[in-house]
Amino acid sequence: MFKILHIDHIGIGVNDLAAIKDVFGEKLGMFHQPEDEVVEEQKVKVSFFPCGDAELEFLESTSPDGPIAKAIEKNGGRNLVQHIALRVDNVEAAIADLQAKGVAMLDKAPRYGAGGAKIAFVHPKSTGGILIEICEHPDRKAH
Repeated sequence: MFKILHIDHIGIGVNDLAAIKDVFGEKLGMFHQPEDEVVEEQKVKVSFFPCGDAELEFLESTSPDGPIAKAIEKNGGRNLVQHIALRVDNVEAAIADLQAKGVAMLDKAPRYGAGGAKIAFVHPKSTGGILIEICEHPDRKAH
């Protein structure tokens, strides 16, 4: 059995990460990590903005065939909320429990995402069309 601890982050696909960092960092005054992270496997450049117990995760595609580029294209070229991430205490147990309940998973086993998190995505057909990421940060305590 697994436990959802809290909303970890909201993933937002963007066309121009530098412009978004200017809006949220400079204009709105939100703190963000000074360095962006590139996740080659997912073809994205990522910037996190902590907001209370959660974060805003802005994702810019590093390739025209990346999942974020495709999602933005499907959205008429506009930025979009791409996923909601739920922090869990054990991502492997979450995958097993969800599959046992008939929930379709995009990832049958965890993989590594930004910040070294163990992640897996739930198929949107099982969640009313909403892409949900389950994630575990082994090196961080729950809020």
